Amino acid sequence: MATALASGIVPATATAAVAAPSPAPAPIAAGAGAGAAAETGTAVQEGGPLVVPVGEDAPVTTRFTVTLPASVTGRVTAGLLLPMPGPSAGNDNLPLADCSVNGGPYERCGWQYESAEQPDSHNDGYTLSLTPTRAARTLTYDVRIGSDNHAVLGRRAGVLEMKDEGGNVVATGPVVLHFVRGTPTAWQRTTVHARDKKGVLWQYEGTGRADRPFKTPTRVGGGWGAYTALTKLDSTTANGWGNLVARDKAGVLWYYEGSGNPAAPFKPRVRVGGGWNAYTAISAGKHGLIARDRDGVLWNHPDAGYGSTKLFKPRVRVGGGWNAYNLISTIGDRVVARDKKGVLWSYEPRKHAPGVERAPYKPRVRVGGGWKAYDVVRGTGDVDGWSRSDGIARDRGGRLWLYKDSPNAARVQIGWGWNIYNAIV
Repeated sequence: MATALASGIVPATATAAVAAPSPAPAPIAAGAGAGAAAETGTAVQEGGPLVVPVGEDAPVTTRFTVTLPASVTGRVTAGLLLPMPGPSAGNDNLPLADCSVNGGPYERCGWQYESAEQPDSHNDGYTLSLTPTRAARTLTYDVRIGSDNHAVLGRRAGVLEMKDEGGNVVATGPVVLHFVRGTPTAWQRTTVHARDKKGVLWQYEGTGRADRPFKTPTRVGGGWGAYTALTKLDSTTANGWGNLVARDKAGVLWYYEGSGNPAAPFKPRVRVGGGWNAYTAISAGKHGLIARDRDGVLWNHPDAGYGSTKLFKPRVRVGGGWNAYNLISTIGDRVVARDKKGVLWSYEPRKHAPGVERAPYKPRVRVGGGWKAYDVVRGTGDVDGWSRSDGIARDRGGRLWLYKDSPNAARVQIGWGWNIYNAIV
């Protein structure tokens, strides 16, 4: 097994054939006397390597046809020996697999480093234990496999081994699974919300596809024209999670908690408190909600934390001079601010430490000029799949642009006609 798995993960572009494992010592056939040797059978993966989409796509099936030596009798076991990212790589979510033998019902197959029947003494891979059965000249295994964990991405080559009751290898053959990016699961796909001029809020669910990043918008509900400011406290996702706050015309701030229901993504609003008309800009921050008052002072409203009856702790003064900016927003964990010349500046958050609520950001870093072209700049979750937090910006012609992972990224147009909305969040 160590020889077969030594190469680990083969790059997806590789064309090299998968080598069969080095010949093992001749096994002792079940029921044979000491020293009696028997030939080793074969295991063939029909159709070659199996392409497994990673995400919310349906599982796919690969078939193995095993030919055993005629001398093998009794109970036999099978295992797929494959290199997989283990706990040392921060992964404890291996692909799910169901197994069927000889056309029988599917049963859940389990991954493990080693077992009494399928040891992995070199710790260089996982064993997927297939359904045990009685020996026959020909056996057929169907393995249905799927994954939503991007850590398994790549081409993984290993072996299928059959063992008899004595633990002797009686059949073997190469196996290849090629895990590729599929459709990200709902919790990995972001949603963007936009309010039209009638006060109706619409939800754009991300698809995870770069060529068509959003599904057709769905109506969340009316009455959102009552608010003068909307901002999300964290990224909203296609499974209905994520929270936002909204300030009404009287200066009262309201909290909308994610419901977990994509069709109705927010629970009924809860009153946070009044006096928020004192601020000319409100945005999410790494350590809570940030807000600029009319004198240009930036205030941090730290998150009160789990279990608190309040949403925020008392506000903390960050510093003055923020009237130099005509736009303050957030992309990822960074606050971005645009000055009057159209230059965008980025403020990276400090790590949690004593005093971080009073000085939550490092000194600003210049991103670049030309941002005067936009009337909306917002951070989102992952728009087109398989990365981190993205940023979107709407120009004055209504075109929507994506900044992948960072405001420093090259922009990509992902929509048009977005000037029908007076708020995008």
